[in-house]
Amino acid sequence: MTRFFADIPLASGVRVDLPASAFRHAVQVLRLREADPLTLFNGDGQDYLARLSNVTKRAAQAEILESIPRNNESKLSLTLVQGVSKGERMDWAIQKAVELGVARIAPVITERCNVKLDAERWDRKLDHWRGVVISACEQSGRARVPELDGVMPLRDWLSRPRRPLALVLDPIAERTLDSFVGEPPAAELLIGPEGGLSDQEVALAAQAGFDRLKLGPRVLRTETAALTAIAVLQARFGDL
Repeated sequence: MTRFFADIPLASGVRVDLPASAFRHAVQVLRLREADPLTLFNGDGQDYLARLSNVTKRAAQAEILESIPRNNESKLSLTLVQGVSKGERMDWAIQKAVELGVARIAPVITERCNVKLDAERWDRKLDHWRGVVISACEQSGRARVPELDGVMPLRDWLSRPRRPLALVLDPIAERTLDSFVGEPPAAELLIGPEGGLSDQEVALAAQAGFDRLKLGPRVLRTETAALTAIAVLQARFGDL
């Protein structure tokens, strides 16, 4: 059943107005009709089974029939600290990171970041990325929406308190994931943009408490590195 995000209070037995984005997708794109079933979620961890009602050309309502808890969040609370990269690379990394179960995404500006925007355009970029996050939740069945931080310089992020396990990918590092023991409840993963992190940035991350991690003998593109590392961490400590 098609799922739609609705950033409104939801409860069994009530009737709600579909938000504009859900209406466009359900009625104008998918051509759902009166009494057709659909699923809503608002990020509280539950799916709400519903049916369409009062469908017009400009609006529709959903009658909520029941709520179902979704227990598909990873036991590893993983934060992806992603160096901002251009266009589809960033969208791809965010989309797949959500599908793989990250709890938080922190876009950071690094020395080799090729995206230069003013404050207003950064706000629009964040709105776009939120849409990518929500769309990935709709597709993957997640009923909790990962946090998306505002864009900040990497140095500012590194000044924050660290999670129990903090890793920065470094192709010349000596440690591999097999060398880490225990099962941390939370972790951070720092990935550079296209072109990678500079030597100074890797050193600053290490000073801030990040362990350098090597993922095999090959150098990976930024979007490949993020998804590979997340999958490996979820397999090692999470639910894959």
